[in-house]
Amino acid sequence: MKHLIATNDLTLQEIESILDDAKVFSDGRFDRILKDKIIITLFFENSTRTRSSFEIAAKRLGAEIVHLDVANSSTKKGETLVDTAMNLDAMGPHAIIVRHQNSGVPKILSNHTNASIINAGDGAHAHPTQALLDLFTLKKHFGDVRGKKIAIVGDIKNSRVANSNIDLLGRFGMEVILVAPPQFLPKTDLKTTHFLSEVIDEVDAIMSLRTQTERHSSQTYASLKDYASDFCITSEIVRERDIILLHPGPVHRNIDICDALLADKRCKVLEQVSNGVAIRMAVLKKLIYDV
Repeated sequence: MKHLIATNDLTLQEIESILDDAKVFSDGRFDRILKDKIIITLFFENSTRTRSSFEIAAKRLGAEIVHLDVANSSTKKGETLVDTAMNLDAMGPHAIIVRHQNSGVPKILSNHTNASIINAGDGAHAHPTQALLDLFTLKKHFGDVRGKKIAIVGDIKNSRVANSNIDLLGRFGMEVILVAPPQFLPKTDLKTTHFLSEVIDEVDAIMSLRTQTERHSSQTYASLKDYASDFCITSEIVRERDIILLHPGPVHRNIDICDALLADKRCKVLEQVSNGVAIRMAVLKKLIYDV
């Protein structure tokens, strides 16, 4: 495996290897195996969690991080993305981590670099390391996830997180149920509903999504408050059920999830953040060290 563009770039054996490494790393057992390796972060969209998570992961393994300031890069002077990637690649980095608002950009760049391209999120297409950390979080809680049911709730049509999780969790035997208003549902063979209450008693986990307001045209609610009245995950809905709650962040409080549930022990949001560093360490090891 040279690049990681989507979760289906990985075999089940490779995924299990990444999860095993992540478990070791999350226990604090790691060495500076990427010393003298150089990793470039190339983020054309704002990011706090993902960029910081990759940078901390790289530094824990001893790599040097170079962040390209896109706002002042040559792309602002008319240089194409491919030319930018080729010029960066000519400097000899070992990996380039790319986030872009348009789907397909990391895949295009991967055709023009010797360095490994890691997709840190492209448009509404894919976010593979997020799905890997979500699977890791679920497996840490449940052990075997085969046969478990998860409801993905919210703006599914515009969510790269949903796309990657639908693919990955299904491959590991989880049943994915989509819960969303009609305008936020993609065409799918999966079970769907417009009301979480219809499936709340059969699911083992809920993954709430951030409303992708930056990707909407006219297909949205009158307001986020109106959306929240139908799709916010609240204590009244979850009650005392044995369900865990996930969210890729950033959370719109009391729109995606209510304050009370964010403070509930069943909420795994901060654990996901912690697991994200371990997973990204494992991905960097897989792409750069295990070659």
